[in-house]
Amino acid sequence: MTGRETAALEYVASALERCGIIDAERFRPTVDLAWPRIVTGFAIMSKQTADLAMVGVAVGTAGTAGLAYALAFWEIVTMLGLGLAGGTVSLVSQNYGGEETGRASLVVTQSVLLAVGIALPLAAAFLLFADPLIGLFDAEPESIAHGATYLTFVAPAVLFELLNLIASRTYTGVGDTFTEMVARAGGAVLNIVLSGLLIFGFGMDVAGAAIGTTLSTGFVTVVLAWGMVGRSYGVLGMESSPVPLARSGPWLEPTLLRQLVEISAPEIGRRLAQGIVVFPLLWVAGSFGPVVVTALEVGRRVRALINSVNWGLSLAASSLVGQRLGANDEDAAGAYGTGIIRLSAVCYTGLAALVVVFAEPIASLFVGPDGRALAAAFVAVGAVSSIGFGIDGAASGALLGAGDTRWPFVASLVGRYAFALPAAALGLVTALDITGLYLALLLETAVPGGINYWLFRSGRWKVVSRRYRPASEAS
Repeated sequence: MTGRETAALEYVASALERCGIIDAERFRPTVDLAWPRIVTGFAIMSKQTADLAMVGVAVGTAGTAGLAYALAFWEIVTMLGLGLAGGTVSLVSQNYGGEETGRASLVVTQSVLLAVGIALPLAAAFLLFADPLIGLFDAEPESIAHGATYLTFVAPAVLFELLNLIASRTYTGVGDTFTEMVARAGGAVLNIVLSGLLIFGFGMDVAGAAIGTTLSTGFVTVVLAWGMVGRSYGVLGMESSPVPLARSGPWLEPTLLRQLVEISAPEIGRRLAQGIVVFPLLWVAGSFGPVVVTALEVGRRVRALINSVNWGLSLAASSLVGQRLGANDEDAAGAYGTGIIRLSAVCYTGLAALVVVFAEPIASLFVGPDGRALAAAFVAVGAVSSIGFGIDGAASGALLGAGDTRWPFVASLVGRYAFALPAAALGLVTALDITGLYLALLLETAVPGGINYWLFRSGRWKVVSRRYRPASEAS
């Protein structure tokens, strides 16, 4: 970092401290951890967004609607991986912070074994039952055909996705977010190149997008696996993992396995609640036709790109809070959590305002003139709803660092199934029409965000964390 960049960062840190958002001394380690993860999150989210844009150009509305249906199933894969990886980062950060690297390494090994066990049956289901799975949406035949094609060709990437999410969270747990950023950014560029070549160069349309995603996801997995087995990269500043996979047994340790499942299960539930809600939302949108399905998906994909900030700040909260708790410094853990939540709210508000202003040009990248106004409306609503995502992600990230995952799971269920879905359903039986979908996008993030912020403010997570710290094993 140059002297000018350092001075600019110090100026921002001082300004944020004067505004009471985050202390300058905590801003720097937060940024150091967060910015590579933000790039990583953008790289991950951009793959499906780029595919949607290219398929829209090559195939049209039927293709983008089909891709939206297939990506709903792919989102389940990602959410399962993020849930399991959430337990991984919690235990890795606390054990690494408590200088128990052997235990942290064993956590990673057990996470990989669980990931393989989850991935294989899912990949088989996508490969063998793509048509009936996409057919659940009861959409137009052409859209179903495109969705089934994508799901079939992306099936092998299920295993790759779960494994590289475990690797990513492991690096985050030990405070290294640069290595995974390089791997993810390379994969994102490769995905755009391969998908573009296969879609436009070879005329493979939706199949080309899926194959590009599969190959680029496999590339990221191989790159991260190199460091996860303790091998040195020797280039680009990338580092091998200080908690590599255990090469010799025993690979299962009952206490750690129980803790991993205990923390991961509610986090998987929280993530699945976030992913599964997409299915009824798409079904509601489908009742209005493929143009509305496409517009909803465009809004969700743009929101997902904005939510790349959460990939950094949420994981920074998990890692920094977890490490401070592992060192038995609850006050520092609380200060980090509070500052990161406030910082997230500021960042998301600014980004949301920017996207709202440019909603129509953004929508034009995905759809033609006929659907542009509707897509722009969903982009704007999605941007506003991202503010709730920002608060939710930072607060739940801090709770995750403490191993407190049960109540965030309940918050996700309440927000999405007690508020968002009923709002969407109202559009089918009242004059709200697609306005119900707008309300659903807002409520599915605002309600969990508010609940998780309240949970963090209560301080209960400090008590929960005491069960998972390395010191608890010796007591």
